[in-house]
Amino acid sequence: MGLAITDLKKGTIFKLEGVPYRVVEYSQKVMGRGGSIVNVRIKSLLDGRVLAKTFKGNEQLDSADVGYRNVQYLYNDGETFYFMDDESYEQFELPAADLAEQAGYMKEGDRVQAQMFEERVINVELSKNVPLEVTYTEDVVKGDTTSSVLKDATVETGITVKVPAFVKTGDVISVDTSTGAYRERVKE
Repeated sequence: MGLAITDLKKGTIFKLEGVPYRVVEYSQKVMGRGGSIVNVRIKSLLDGRVLAKTFKGNEQLDSADVGYRNVQYLYNDGETFYFMDDESYEQFELPAADLAEQAGYMKEGDRVQAQMFEERVINVELSKNVPLEVTYTEDVVKGDTTSSVLKDATVETGITVKVPAFVKTGDVISVDTSTGAYRERVKE
């Protein structure tokens, strides 16, 4: 099935030269006499490269057949992350380099979505927010309890998150996986 370039909105997935891409940014210029030019920034779903592309008004693109499967994150050995399909119990692995910053938001046993392209796993998609336990943070200075003061907190996966002064070691916090920002303290 072909996609017109005007179908390329932010988040659209399509195939270009056999590689699946996701549109990151989109802008369209309408020229005189009905023609248009579409400028997009696209991210490769295979290797994460970001490219800037310009398409003319009458071009057609192929839609990418990208599917999703529910999987469980099992463990990692530093170089490779191991997952298991929830339905078939089939295990697969992804190199740590392919996961980049996503690795800091996954705990052993977490459920994630595996992104499939041509029957192979190309990426994993995390939940928008994940709960993580704070393993270390500095104690608050007496009198410095305003919510505008931020401090570093190390969470159970090893990443550092900026949190408000009232967060203590042992608290469970919600972290936005797309920005790495603190959202809220999770009530237990």
